[in-house]
Amino acid sequence: MNRWIPALLLATAALAAQAQTVIRNAPADVKPGRLAITTPPEATLDGQPARLSPGARIRDTNNMLVLSGSLAGQTVPVVYRPDGMGNVHEVWLLTEDEYTQLGGTDGDGQGGARFAELLNMLWRARK
Repeated sequence: MNRWIPALLLATAALAAQAQTVIRNAPADVKPGRLAITTPPEATLDGQPARLSPGARIRDTNNMLVLSGSLAGQTVPVVYRPDGMGNVHEVWLLTEDEYTQLGGTDGDGQGGARFAELLNMLWRARK
């Protein structure tokens, strides 16, 4: 009888893990762009030279960490946050659909807040 308890606990934990949904929240100071990793930490953002910061974090659409080397040679739509030195520090990969929906942000004073609001709405709708 006791040998079934670990199996039952494992099955329960697996079901609980499947029931969890990924909710991504956008910081207010992220910027949209197209990131191309050439040779880590070297990259380009919208065709301009950029560099990944030491300890840069790249998250995929499931909020899982991605190694920069796995993106080498690809151009991907992202939102990113630079560090104090201007290096790319945090990156969230977007789907092409999310990127095109976010492309209409404007440059007025409310643009950043509106952008974060749009991004959060997109991420919550993806459940």
